[in-house]
Amino acid sequence: MEDAIQHFSGKLARETDPADLHEKLQGNEKIVVIDARSREAYDEEHIPGAVSFPHREMTEESTSQFSKHDLYVTYCDGIGCNASTKGALNMSKLGFKVKEMMGGLDWWKRDGYPTEGSKIEVDSI
Repeated sequence: MEDAIQHFSGKLARETDPADLHEKLQGNEKIVVIDARSREAYDEEHIPGAVSFPHREMTEESTSQFSKHDLYVTYCDGIGCNASTKGALNMSKLGFKVKEMMGGLDWWKRDGYPTEGSKIEVDSI
């Protein structure tokens, strides 16, 4: 039983879901939401307030202005995309506190939370 508790506690320490992230963003906790996909994907649609920071660009130099006191949450498209995992790994290697948002932008939208960007959805006729 102890190994199960340790396992699930470990998961929750490193993962979040859209509902928990949305709730925390409404509070006073300092969270930086990182869209780890390409800049083009970010421009099309992203979580409001998220910063575009593709996982391939995460280096000691590119993160030099980031605070090590903040919590960073990475996300990507969702299942079938691992940019958020790669971003979380990169940020962790650089010494930042990181969580990965499960389900990505897909689950964020399924939960009814807003997005912004240039993507325009056209209703089918």
